Amino acid sequence: MHIKEFQGMMRKIYFHRDSKRGMKGTYSWLVDEVQELGEALEQGDKKAVSEEFADVIAWLASLANVVGIDLEKAALTKYAGKCPKCGKPRCECTF
Repeated sequence: MHIKEFQGMMRKIYFHRDSKRGMKGTYSWLVDEVQELGEALEQGDKKAVSEEFADVIAWLASLANVVGIDLEKAALTKYAGKCPKCGKPRCECTF
């Protein structure tokens, strides 16, 4: 499955609810899921971490649907086989 297909699946399942919740409400859910991912990572529970990663990507796709962004296109445009900052296929940025 490609990102576009996953985003479409989330649209089919949840858009009727997400659009009512709106951008701010859907963003708030995404933030909550990222926090839950952080907690699961700290606990080291692989099953919980896996589930929280799934929740984060689902809410990210839902938010993208609400604001009209094609996630796959956005990601592949910015990260087209190279670092968007240094332009190298293997990042050589200094931090």
